[in-house]
Amino acid sequence: RRKELAKISSQYSETAKISIRNLRREFIELQKKNQKENNISEDQLKKDNVIIQKITDEFISKVEKLQELKNAEILKV
Repeated sequence: RRKELAKISSQYSETAKISIRNLRREFIELQKKNQKENNISEDQLKKDNVIIQKITDEFISKVEKLQELKNAEILKV
């Protein structure tokens, strides 16, 4: 039963990571659209992409750490 709960926990964390990546993708698409409309420069686009990637990596890392802690807690007898 504990392994099943750990598996469900892993599924939730994967869903969270996918949501984070989707937000990143939406932001990048919006920035590209703004750049095509000449609202932002190409340099600013690249800077923003680096920043959003760092934020994405940070939050995915947090989700993974929480998931590891939760799995350890579930599997602990």
